[in-house]
Amino acid sequence: MQSYDLIIKNAQVVTSIETKYADIGIKDQKIIAIGNNLINSKETIDATGKYILPGGIDSHCHIEQKSASGLINSDTFESATKAAALGGNTSIIPFAAQYEGFTLTETLEDYHKLAKKGSIIDYAMHMIIAGPNNDLLNLELPEQIRLGHSSIKIFMTYDRLKIEDIDILNIFEKARDMEAFISVHAENHGMITWMVSKLLEKGYTHPKFHSVSHPVAGEVEAINRIIGISELMDQPVMIFHVSSEKGVEVIRNAQARGVKIFAETCVQYLTLTSDEMDKPGVEGGKWICSPPLRKTRDQNALWDAVKDNTLCLISSDHAPYSFDSNGKLFKGENPNFKEIPNGMPGLNWRLPILFDEIVNKRRKNLSINDFVRLTSTSPAKIYGLYPQKGDIEIGCDADLVIWDPEAITELSDDMVVDGSGYNPYSGRIIKGWPETVILRGYMIVFNNKVIADPGNGNFLPTKLSANVKPKGIIAHDLLKENNYGANLQS
Repeated sequence: MQSYDLIIKNAQVVTSIETKYADIGIKDQKIIAIGNNLINSKETIDATGKYILPGGIDSHCHIEQKSASGLINSDTFESATKAAALGGNTSIIPFAAQYEGFTLTETLEDYHKLAKKGSIIDYAMHMIIAGPNNDLLNLELPEQIRLGHSSIKIFMTYDRLKIEDIDILNIFEKARDMEAFISVHAENHGMITWMVSKLLEKGYTHPKFHSVSHPVAGEVEAINRIIGISELMDQPVMIFHVSSEKGVEVIRNAQARGVKIFAETCVQYLTLTSDEMDKPGVEGGKWICSPPLRKTRDQNALWDAVKDNTLCLISSDHAPYSFDSNGKLFKGENPNFKEIPNGMPGLNWRLPILFDEIVNKRRKNLSINDFVRLTSTSPAKIYGLYPQKGDIEIGCDADLVIWDPEAITELSDDMVVDGSGYNPYSGRIIKGWPETVILRGYMIVFNNKVIADPGNGNFLPTKLSANVKPKGIIAHDLLKENNYGANLQS
């Protein structure tokens, strides 16, 4: 008779495609059985009245990372992954941020040391490239892709991070040759810089003017530009944190004509608006992030895009700064909006808020299966973690979350365990909560308490997923072997 390390019984098992009553049998960190009346286990959990979902995968979060201003954000891997686990996540993909003057190899080694020491849950890693010199592109990058870092992020804005178009083209070419995926922060740097100078010149310093300083036109232009580069190079790309109705329109139109473009949004853009920044003094600085929170019509358009899969996943873009002299107020007690670091905490709140919005409030008639797709299965498939992660099937890692669909929780600052010290959703009452979190068959959260130790998480090496590979059709026969199209003229 088959024996198990753990059986979870009597719950509704939910994946991105189905919901059914079943028991789950776990052995040696893997799911080895899904069926009825499973017996013979060292441990059994009765989950009657609950849901079992795959562990959440937050594919966009910043941990122990230096910002464009030079300030380290307020989390350690221990505090951030503790928050992530309490919020129902079993895997994350944070960033290793390489700045000009630093090697990519050293940067990744430093971040891996931090993650190995502190992470409570499993992690992959995006590479942020800010100094794309020849050694980085031709020596370091191929080696790091071979070692399991198949995701590259570039910025089109921020003084210390932005990449010029010629370097974007070089990075796209190298990524295509080496089978890597690219993600982009798409905003027009010149428009932002110009708007900031005009606003500050006129004395518009309040946090609420942060939204004005990042015009929607800047997001639209940058998205259009990166789509054009992607189409020219036949290199698929993920557009991060889409915030606006007009940005969605550009992406939807490109997808309709066959460009292989992926895009995400974040929980804050779906549930908050720029009104949050219009508070007395500098209190509104807690909600400064980039792109900024927009208007209600943008929020509605984003939900429509989630529904029709124009936006294929929802992340947190967790980037916490404490609201004091070590964080948001590091420039003084009365900073202008430009002096306040960009970023909000979200690892703890993404899944519970989206569960309430999607499963209970039925936003846009989305289902619990859509919730799983958007927060676990889709990021696993896009970033090369599937089928090890993101699903409940035989052979998958036993990363499971038991959700109590009836639990009522009022979010508050007192709940915060990450380094921000505040909850941007404080006062919101939600229904549904991840009460038990299991990573690779071992319980790491029970009764809303983390019971795993720092260093419990494993690194997840990735390779380019088949879902995001180039189409194999390069504009104008732009291939090295065709001399970049010159052969067409011979």
